[in-house]
Amino acid sequence: MAAIETQQLAREFEGGIKAVDGVDLAVAEGEIYGFLGPNGAGKTTTVRMLTTLLTPTGGKAWVAGHDVVTEAGTVRRKIGVALQEAALDPLMTGRELLQLQATLHAIPRQRGSELADSLLDRVGLTLAADRRVGTYSGGMQRRLDLAAALVHTPQVLFLDEPTTGLDPVSRQAIWEEVQKLNDEGTTVFLTTQYLEEADRLADRVGIISGGLLVAEGTPASLKAQVGRPHLELSLAGGDDAAHCEEILARFGKPLPARDGKQLVELQHGASEVGPIVRALDEAGLAVESLDLVQPTLDDVFVAKTGQHLEGDEKDTGETEVVAE
Repeated sequence: MAAIETQQLAREFEGGIKAVDGVDLAVAEGEIYGFLGPNGAGKTTTVRMLTTLLTPTGGKAWVAGHDVVTEAGTVRRKIGVALQEAALDPLMTGRELLQLQATLHAIPRQRGSELADSLLDRVGLTLAADRRVGTYSGGMQRRLDLAAALVHTPQVLFLDEPTTGLDPVSRQAIWEEVQKLNDEGTTVFLTTQYLEEADRLADRVGIISGGLLVAEGTPASLKAQVGRPHLELSLAGGDDAAHCEEILARFGKPLPARDGKQLVELQHGASEVGPIVRALDEAGLAVESLDLVQPTLDDVFVAKTGQHLEGDEKDTGETEVVAE
């Protein structure tokens, strides 16, 4: 059984605006699924439908085996959700907030208190447990929001851009916690504007653009679709570039030279670097520098959507509009 499944999922807003226009997804149990897209692509709208916060206008969706429309209450009990805007009362302490969350999930008071202490320790907030949330930094609030989403041990965890606007240390802490949760069996649906985040965490990635799923697969398979690794090398002194290109052609497809460097696309990646260097050495050509360049998710994103992902160019700390 898929942890998340959609069939032609759609959402149209007033005025005929199609935010999501027939998306088919199947996320396996225990998987981290990265959901990428430009602002306005339909990411947040999709998440809000899957978490029962927004009713689809077309298609069907099931989460943890339950219909998000006809079994919305059951779905809510099975999922944890941390949206872009953390719903945290600034006047409560971290401990009070988690205990309240436990109460809302009908967890007995003693057990709720134990869970609060355990989760505060898990996300590194024990020392700040009795401080008001309004005094927390942005990274601390994101970690507390994640802890609140875990109080009832959800089967499926939805994280909507959980690290946008965070400093590198806070971002790293969130990544490590997400990986731990997944190692324990939690299915994670992660929307992000950071390609490094998706590349590091996601088992599979889906790219949405204009309300449509335009690409899906493992990070490695998606990168393979847009090109093979290529070698960039420069020769020492006045060595013969034409002779170098002739040798490189034995190992792969020569690419146009750039910034004085010879380029060749490699069929088998890093395994060919050694033989190339030996062949050049045997020909009396001295290599000054070389770099093996792998295709990136940014290359995939540009190929599929025609633009770069905003968060990877410059983190502005801005969030998507709800209605995309």
